[in-house]
Amino acid sequence: MERAGTHGEMTLTGEKRDWTHSLQDMRQQAAIAAKVFIQRDYTNGTVCQFQTKFPSELETRIDKQQFEETVRTLNNLYAEAEKLGGSSYLEGCLACLTAYTIFLCMETHYEKVLKKIAKFIQEQNDKIYAPRGLLLTDPIERGLRVVEVTIFEDRSLGR
Repeated sequence: MERAGTHGEMTLTGEKRDWTHSLQDMRQQAAIAAKVFIQRDYTNGTVCQFQTKFPSELETRIDKQQFEETVRTLNNLYAEAEKLGGSSYLEGCLACLTAYTIFLCMETHYEKVLKKIAKFIQEQNDKIYAPRGLLLTDPIERGLRVVEVTIFEDRSLGR
């Protein structure tokens, strides 16, 4: 989590993430009214995907189609991250051959897609959610269990 006096936060991958000023201001100045949690969808097994059902708490803040598109895009990105292909097998073989030291100088496919997801969430917050008094939290920060949507009281940030 972001601490007072810092200009970003450390992610699980160890990179420093800088938030835009509007998100920082929003987190520091606006009071949290509620939090909505979008649960994992286990209908297809343990594949990382989230429910696309629109929460009633967001009805006055964001368009249903826009919200569902965000969740669908997240689901597609997580599917891309978990997809096995030739490069995944090659990463595994190289890891075994180098006693996993290869990962000191190389990012895995999964890590690259996690960065893409973090960037997508930041863009969504900047363009769509923050102006409406909402804030999406990266699911990796919640152990890939939920997508957290924070609803802020300050309606002057809204539409």
